[in-house]
Amino acid sequence: MSKYIVKRILLAILTVFIISVITFFAMNAIPGGPFNKEKASSPAVIAALEARYNLDKPVTTQYVMYMKNLLKGDFGVSLKSGRDIAAIFAASFPISAKLGLAAAILAIILGIILGSTAALMRNKWPDRLIVFFITLITAMPSFVVATLLLYFFCMKLGIVSAFSAGENMFALPVIALSMSPMAYITRLTKTSMLDALGQDYIRTAKAKGVSQLKVIFVHGLRNALIPVITYVGPMIAGILTGSMVVESIFNIGGLGAKFVSAINDRDYTLIMATTIFLAVIMVIANLITDIVYKFVDPRIKLD
Repeated sequence: MSKYIVKRILLAILTVFIISVITFFAMNAIPGGPFNKEKASSPAVIAALEARYNLDKPVTTQYVMYMKNLLKGDFGVSLKSGRDIAAIFAASFPISAKLGLAAAILAIILGIILGSTAALMRNKWPDRLIVFFITLITAMPSFVVATLLLYFFCMKLGIVSAFSAGENMFALPVIALSMSPMAYITRLTKTSMLDALGQDYIRTAKAKGVSQLKVIFVHGLRNALIPVITYVGPMIAGILTGSMVVESIFNIGGLGAKFVSAINDRDYTLIMATTIFLAVIMVIANLITDIVYKFVDPRIKLD
């Protein structure tokens, strides 16, 4: 186990390094710069700003300087706002984390309930209704769901103000983010549950007189959840890192919205810092999932 964890940590470091290289050089290959949109800035002022932030140096030199500062824990400052990026993360990431974790919990609970119901009611009307619902959700990206929720609940029904920052408005992006992973968990749970209920140990438990509820929820569901656990880690990381469009639609000041603004403003330092930060979250989530998977199913060998 310890050797596996060390290998995964080294692989994670290599992954983050490769992501940083690709992001940095691809970002600098695009024509233009962070100060080109400043209407009142003369070429001399732009040149001075680029020299101030070392943007006048070769791209390779810029990358080496950036990584040296990053290894010291210095994310730098935003080129547009001048704010310390660490302070931006401290203010915005808790919002994204609250939004993402709430969406993940909702997706897991609803997905397991709907998937189990569909498996137990196979080929009956609840199963067909659930299959129709998750197929419809799968066909719609989260930003489409977000737009529809905003349209109906804010504009048509007037239940929530479009500029509200309260819990009612917070519920809408949570629903929008949870729909797609919920549909996937539903399909995964249904397939795994049907497979588990057809195994020999289930038939043995029934032959021994074990109650139906215990057979389903103790023996069947426990083994059916193993594939779901495998998906949950990357799913949570994906929700945390992929909520940027939804945050922008609902005007939530989370890290995702800051990332979208940074891309539009060509804020190089904020783009790099956010990309690396989100990449670290992704690799940590995958590592935790593999370790938890081992405890859930001891038969798994981690080499």
